Amino acid sequence: MTSNRITLISLSVADIARSRAFYETLGWVPEAVLENGVFYAMAGQKMMLYRREKLAKDLGRAPETLGTGAMTLAQNFPTTQETDAAYAAAISAGATGLSVPQKVFWGGYSGVYADPDGHLWEVAMNPFWELDDRGLLA
Repeated sequence: MTSNRITLISLSVADIARSRAFYETLGWVPEAVLENGVFYAMAGQKMMLYRREKLAKDLGRAPETLGTGAMTLAQNFPTTQETDAAYAAAISAGATGLSVPQKVFWGGYSGVYADPDGHLWEVAMNPFWELDDRGLLA
């Protein structure tokens, strides 16, 4: 088994209903909805929106120590137009825009927004990475 893999991403959220509504407005479809979390299937991985207090307890930490914004999650798109549309959809769904998609120093096109809990998402078109017809890295 390879070490270079991630099977689950858990995002701590203050309000499950608000966060679920945000992601579903973007087209995400829940795989399972539980009292303290919502799971989304992601092509060999899962992402969970997890009630902040519950995640903190599971980790043996205080909820206020579970900060956000120290990393980014990213979605790549095949075109700049699709990148712009994804950014606009997130803003319409309630995200906070941090940088509008634009040409960036590494040769691609990228923008960043924060979800309702402050988790940072990059939307990008990377001309160096090929995507298959499901939007996965080829």
